Amino acid sequence: MPAHVAVNQRQIVAIGGSLSKMPDGAIAMMEYLITLTKNKENCRILVMNTATGDADSTKVFSYDVCSALSSPCKLSFLSFFARTPMDLSGLLLSQDMIFVNGGNTKSMLAVWREYGVDKLLAEAWASGIVLAGSSAGGICWFDSCVTDSFAERYIAMPALGILSGSCCPHYDGEIGRRASYHAMITSGELADGYAIDEGTGIHFKGTEIHKIISVSPNTDAAAYKVRVAQGGALEEEVLPSVRLVD
Repeated sequence: MPAHVAVNQRQIVAIGGSLSKMPDGAIAMMEYLITLTKNKENCRILVMNTATGDADSTKVFSYDVCSALSSPCKLSFLSFFARTPMDLSGLLLSQDMIFVNGGNTKSMLAVWREYGVDKLLAEAWASGIVLAGSSAGGICWFDSCVTDSFAERYIAMPALGILSGSCCPHYDGEIGRRASYHAMITSGELADGYAIDEGTGIHFKGTEIHKIISVSPNTDAAAYKVRVAQGGALEEEVLPSVRLVD
């Protein structure tokens, strides 16, 4: 097992979603993520598309993004719906970055837990490997999340628990997200947490927010702290973003 690093050297970037709809933004986001890694030249990036059932279209998009980067990277994929590698620990813990794409959060987490990948991701974070992801890949790092894994309704569910609190993606992009998240926090179904607009990411160093970044065409895209304030009223604090694209 790699040695653990200090907590403030452990990094997660949780992205609200829709990078596949903004390819130039996806390139800018990946360039930013690479600057966080220890190996910025020929960065080893493991992409996990579990939430789409390892769909080929998601793999193609990853190749397109990485082929447009200013520096070459070493891209690999972890598949659970073909022949899965025997040495999952060796694969995950030899990376500079692990990036998780979106899809069905509930199914993704169930597969990971069956294979023990949930524990390996926590170990990767403790070892200083940059963890990042969009949509399902953005919310999975928290204690809990709101997801549309079941058709036509939003549900609250437990996630990996590396970061405390809850998380909601697609905050400005899908009808009903904001209202559902507010209701779940107000009722206590979900703990206080974070909401993230499309194309926007919260960069955590350790368990503290370091920066909010965005590649969204919405120049007002942001992240938010959502919590129940004293007296029981819901409070939403805007966390403005630094833009990575013009």
